[in-house]
Amino acid sequence: MTFSITTFTQGIVFLSVVCLALGLSSLASAARSGEALYNSYCIACHMNGVAGAPKFGKNADWQPRIEKGMDILLKHATKGFKAMPPKGLCFDCSEDELRGGIQFMIDKSSKP
Repeated sequence: MTFSITTFTQGIVFLSVVCLALGLSSLASAARSGEALYNSYCIACHMNGVAGAPKFGKNADWQPRIEKGMDILLKHATKGFKAMPPKGLCFDCSEDELRGGIQFMIDKSSKP
């Protein structure tokens, strides 16, 4: 086997493409923050209280739900509750991401 700059360059390009693809796939699977989830999905109903959704930032809407606990809120968010569709239509959201979205809304709404 003889060494050539073309073979060497092709190898470097191939490794660069593989590293880039692996890097992008790890970014794609990174968990979204609660705020990002809210801004992408939850905002559609929770900003204005569509179909009875607790309004973002409104303590009176959230307090009775907060008292039920995170497990119940997560169950409702995951399976759907009343007019809320399962996962708020975020079908690729993980349980941790949903929990983060709920916590974000609670944190922004729990102060009177």
